[in-house]
Amino acid sequence: MRVTKYGHCCLLVEIDGLRVLTDPGIWSRNFADLTNIDVVLITHEHQDHLHVESVQAILKNNPSAEIITNGSVGKILEEHSIVHTVLEGRDTANRAEVAIEAFDGPHATIFEKFGLVQNTGYFIANQFFYPGDAYIEPNMTVAVLALPVAGPWCKAEDALNYAIAVKPNKAFPVHDAVLGENGINLVHGLFENVLKTKGVIFESLKEGESKEF
Repeated sequence: MRVTKYGHCCLLVEIDGLRVLTDPGIWSRNFADLTNIDVVLITHEHQDHLHVESVQAILKNNPSAEIITNGSVGKILEEHSIVHTVLEGRDTANRAEVAIEAFDGPHATIFEKFGLVQNTGYFIANQFFYPGDAYIEPNMTVAVLALPVAGPWCKAEDALNYAIAVKPNKAFPVHDAVLGENGINLVHGLFENVLKTKGVIFESLKEGESKEF
């Protein structure tokens, strides 16, 4: 699979012939002109993951793209007459013979009940797992994990323990737009150094970069 990062949690995942874009939010960049997008996955309604104007721009260039999300995000999309498919709980859909499996899990706590919205992670092609803003353990073999590494709800120890529990073959960072360049280098390096002692290969992936996994 090939993953291109367009900032924060916006990823173009090219896997088994399917082109999937995740979480086009307010901190994502340079993705609106992409073409040949098959599926757009949206994990939850926070603006760093869902920016309605960006979704509309994507659909303008990809009119046949399918928006897949949960019911909470779906209500927002309905207000803007954006057609979508709800995939939540532990539902599974197949697109171009590629399985997309939903994993609902609570949004990680920021403070008390602040910001606790429905969050749905997605497991693609039985290989790639993106949990959104949550520490969802799919209890399945994960080849590649998109690992949140920063944010108001994300403590490094919790994120590291989560990666160790999931035990992917490889992991790379998401949810890091809140960090400046120095912070990104520091955090990516920390995760790489810790996780390699636990048998997980962590590869830095910055905005605008692509990698084969």
